[in-house]
Amino acid sequence: MDDLLERLRAGLPPEALISDPDIMASYARDMAGFCEAGAPAAVVLPRTTEQVQHIMRTATALRTPVVPQGARTGLSGAANASDGCIVLSLVKMDRILEISPVDRIAVVEPGVVNAVLSRAVAEKGLYYPPDPSSWETCTIGGNIGTASGGLCCVKYGVTAEYVLGLEVVLADGRLLGTGRRTAKGVAGYDLTRLFVGSEGSLGIVVKAVLALKPTPPQQLALAAEFASAAEACDAVCRIMELGHTPSLLELMDRTTIQAVNRMSRMGLPETTEALLLAAFDTPDPAADLAAVGALCTAAGATDVVPAGDAAESELLLQARRLSLVALETVKSATMIDDVCVPRSQLGAMLEGTAAIAAKHDLTIGVCAHAGDGNTHPVVCFDQDDAEESRRARESFDEIMALGLELGGTITGEHGVGVLKKEWLARELGPVGLEMQRGVKQAFDPLGLLNPGKLF
Repeated sequence: MDDLLERLRAGLPPEALISDPDIMASYARDMAGFCEAGAPAAVVLPRTTEQVQHIMRTATALRTPVVPQGARTGLSGAANASDGCIVLSLVKMDRILEISPVDRIAVVEPGVVNAVLSRAVAEKGLYYPPDPSSWETCTIGGNIGTASGGLCCVKYGVTAEYVLGLEVVLADGRLLGTGRRTAKGVAGYDLTRLFVGSEGSLGIVVKAVLALKPTPPQQLALAAEFASAAEACDAVCRIMELGHTPSLLELMDRTTIQAVNRMSRMGLPETTEALLLAAFDTPDPAADLAAVGALCTAAGATDVVPAGDAAESELLLQARRLSLVALETVKSATMIDDVCVPRSQLGAMLEGTAAIAAKHDLTIGVCAHAGDGNTHPVVCFDQDDAEESRRARESFDEIMALGLELGGTITGEHGVGVLKKEWLARELGPVGLEMQRGVKQAFDPLGLLNPGKLF
């Protein structure tokens, strides 16, 4: 290890290298439960591409694994350290290098926080849509690594739709440029999209060219109460079938609503079984909300309440953003699932999840990006109770199995990491798994980048 530290120190400023075991322990894991984490040999916090290249050349020379990290807000263990690895934290590479209103792009380093970028481009009349619930703390590099989504995906899509080009340091220290900064471009294989969602297993993103949109009109929202999740999901299907384009279409079940109220005292309606939130940022959002409100009523909504203004709309959105954090207060531990199904199967997914909760005698709250079928069942359990922990893990696996049975995927936006390795193999099948491992071998023949994740 002394050789590793000496070689790293030769190309890094003193403040960029951490070897104190107690400090390194704070970099050992992300926010996922049930995921093992090891003890790193060193933590590095580079500020330049050249420093990242030095780190990777050192790692290759000594055959030392490297685990890339952003803000560690991930929920799959993808950023967890392995024993003896170099943890490569990119949070210090946090510069916004360019914002171009003409080209409608931003060029950023990976440590830029999502909300910081969003506010910076808003000052120029532009809009960066991807907005994970952790947008105030998560980084663009982490968003790219896990192909993050957010509340606005139903209209604007996920991170992958906004990454035009990348600069990537490969495992051996070479610098690779992918993609473009033009509005169009189809030259060669799309390596840019290959890196998006790769969880740092193919290379280290050190710069990204991101597409921007003009700032849309201020959105308005409504809340619709339902006596059952099935009726709320029926409303979602009606809204999408008739061609509406909400900027947000979210669902919270009763367990989630109660948890949010306990934590924030927002006064959400606790007697309802499901609360559907819809928003529009169209030129006439009130008319669109009225049409959607009528569809909710036709689907069985017991009450439909439009927000009176932008402030009330933002309050509803804030309640939804607090869902996962609030559910973490129900018991001492949570397992947060991320199963995405076809919209037509959303009702079956929620009903099946409720049956799994009853079978295992567990509290499972569900919030969902209902407009794109992305559900987040949150299994709440006592981590000091071995039997309840076992049931929690079994229920988690059964929820993923249910998602696959309904034609869905094991992850819509959180990634695979450590938590879902087994399930990724089931979803891909043997041929798909072989091809993906071949891609990994081509980019990282020594297997140094984020080993033990994905496959």
